[in-house]
Amino acid sequence: MNLLYTIAICFYTLSIRIAALWNSKARKWVDGRKTVFDEIKSKVNTEESTVWFHCASLGEFEQALSVIELFKKRNPSFKIMLTFFSPSGYEVRKTYSGADCVFYLPADTAANAKEFIQLVKPALAVFAKYDFWFNYLQELQKNNIPVVVFSAVFRKDQYFFQEYGEWFLRILSKINLIYVQDEASRKLLSKAKFNNVIVCGDTRFDRVMQIAENLIDFPLIEKFKNTTTTIVAGSTWKEDERIIIELIKKRKQTMKYIIAPHETDDNRIAELIENIPVSSLRFSQANENNISDVDVLIIDSIGILSQLYRYGDVAYVGGGFGKGIHNILEPAAFSVPIIIGPNYKKFNEAVEMVNLSMAFTIEKFRQMNNKITDFFFVKGIDKAVKTRIAEYMNTKKGATQQVVEGIEKLLKTSINS
Repeated sequence: MNLLYTIAICFYTLSIRIAALWNSKARKWVDGRKTVFDEIKSKVNTEESTVWFHCASLGEFEQALSVIELFKKRNPSFKIMLTFFSPSGYEVRKTYSGADCVFYLPADTAANAKEFIQLVKPALAVFAKYDFWFNYLQELQKNNIPVVVFSAVFRKDQYFFQEYGEWFLRILSKINLIYVQDEASRKLLSKAKFNNVIVCGDTRFDRVMQIAENLIDFPLIEKFKNTTTTIVAGSTWKEDERIIIELIKKRKQTMKYIIAPHETDDNRIAELIENIPVSSLRFSQANENNISDVDVLIIDSIGILSQLYRYGDVAYVGGGFGKGIHNILEPAAFSVPIIIGPNYKKFNEAVEMVNLSMAFTIEKFRQMNNKITDFFFVKGIDKAVKTRIAEYMNTKKGATQQVVEGIEKLLKTSINS
């Protein structure tokens, strides 16, 4: 199975290299790894104790951020190395000051994993949510390096639990600590005879609450909103925007809209603006003189959306008409009612919030329009929803502390052995 897995990884890597001939994201994936071992040699000092954090992309980094910061605060003598699989994470966070060095993770071949671990010699490895690379895990286990996985979610339809999944499960079972988000995940692993699993929730709750407690002011956004009812549509794709644009047509100038597309390249933004039937403006072009004259503000920069949700009377979170919704906890941190598309059931917090009438799912424009009517014209609904969200978020805090304490305990045991 080791051989089959490595062959699959080689084919996967080859497909990305071929795609890089025309796809810019794939090209970044390839180019970013060309000199990664040289970078590691120049930036990592094996005489110092290093804890390695790995994130698939930007979403997993948001889960890791509170863990990294609390661990670093409590253990300043340790160096932090951060790796990403995807350009979406690396390109945005390659200058993250909380880590001592940030790299792409080389492709998961046995040779790469061996060289990587020999060069870094981490005291401990930490993986956010998933992105299990099995050659790396085996190499860590060979070198008796403790491994922690946190904020993980397991479902019975995953490959681990299929007839061919025994090899993968056997490697996972040797991970020292797996912190899962829910009891259902623990039960699945328990049936597979895992004894290294702890339910502690999702560290993203701590992260988004931290954001809500450390506000950044946006005077131009405040001037744009003024006292007008505003919808913030975040991480949107074209399918989401079709519904938002229909809403704009229907309601004309009775509301304002802040739209933050998931992709912000110039062509994408230009196409969106062309389809909007009322006055609109890129945030990068906004100033004191023009911000009040438009109905739609397009956020064409990355990294500020989580702070902007507080300006919304309602949040629409995109992705629900594609592979899955983006982060609904960001608007929830400000107790903003949330509307999402139909593809949300792989996300525990979304399922819970929909079931508890804190987030609302739609499939058509008519449903979107009806829900907006409910929020703004049926007395008391918005206030009741906001209260439920605030209470829910407060019950979910604390996972970060538990994960960091587990990391510290493993480090102490490893160092003393």
